[in-house]
Amino acid sequence: MNSTSAHLHLASLAAGLALGLVPFTGPAAETNRAPMAPANDAALVARARNAALAIQRQSWEQGVLAVAFVEQGDDEMAVQMAKASMIHLSREGVPAASGGAPADPLMAGEAILRAARLTGDPALGKAITNMLDFALKTGPRAADGTLFHTGQQIWSDSFHTSPPFLAAAGHYDEAVLQIEGHWKRLWNPDKKLLSHIWDERGQRFQDKSFWGGGQGWAAAGIARVIRALPENRSADKARLAGHLKELLDGCLAHQSPNGLFYNTTDDPKSFEETDLAQMLAYAIYESARGGWLPREYLAAADRMRSAARAKVDTDGFVQGVCGAPNFSRPGISAEGQAFFLMMEASAAKMGPGAAP
Repeated sequence: MNSTSAHLHLASLAAGLALGLVPFTGPAAETNRAPMAPANDAALVARARNAALAIQRQSWEQGVLAVAFVEQGDDEMAVQMAKASMIHLSREGVPAASGGAPADPLMAGEAILRAARLTGDPALGKAITNMLDFALKTGPRAADGTLFHTGQQIWSDSFHTSPPFLAAAGHYDEAVLQIEGHWKRLWNPDKKLLSHIWDERGQRFQDKSFWGGGQGWAAAGIARVIRALPENRSADKARLAGHLKELLDGCLAHQSPNGLFYNTTDDPKSFEETDLAQMLAYAIYESARGGWLPREYLAAADRMRSAARAKVDTDGFVQGVCGAPNFSRPGISAEGQAFFLMMEASAAKMGPGAAP
């Protein structure tokens, strides 16, 4: 795709909300939803936003934070984040390539698409062409086309790398293919949770545990893909909504009374952390608003949101997330800040609390 056709393609991007999908039965004891807290506490969100900008960032962190500004409707900040991502280019010309795995820079895809469309900047248009070339052609992948996260491994994180970007760019078949390729390798139907890392070369799990962050990356990524699919893809929307509902049910079975989750979702011996709650709350708000998830899930999302808001300190850092740089203990992280902003933006779009 040349620069001119890339810009024409950007101008014709499609995004739609799913309406009228087959109904699902919701979880028990979630039918009575208390009124929501104010949709957007401006001072709280501003503190979290400023704290997010203060954190040093690697490729996926730059990407998810840029996407958070898109979710907030902050076009000026999304453009700035996209242009700043051009400092670090991979040898393939993919932006935001600073640390992390080869697939991680694709997290910035939707933000750079947005910035390219808004500005007409040819450098951003070329970056999108390079990102699509990597995602569709040159990036290392399994025999069925599923992109590797790093080496010949498929990670739960990657539900949020290429699929939302490809869907936002109008490559719907490929976005769905990536979701399904990751799902068939990582999904545990007995636990209703996703294992973290599959090694394609050895045809075995490198990490079979049910990392909480992985469940959240997947839930948010699937919700964003469903949202981007056009209305004539109702069968794909319904199938992906079924995956999302199963995953949410699996996670909610392990939700603590305080609304949070453990770092290994089904292991109370692992530390309690904040980010999965934010990630799932975002996915639920987007999905209930879009019509592909029953509104009785909102009560669980409200509990998660309240718990996460209580973790924001006086400097705006969301404390107790699976923390950078090693993600082995509670702390703070750019992705924790980003998903707080995404959760709050999505809650604001829901409007004042209404009966389900």
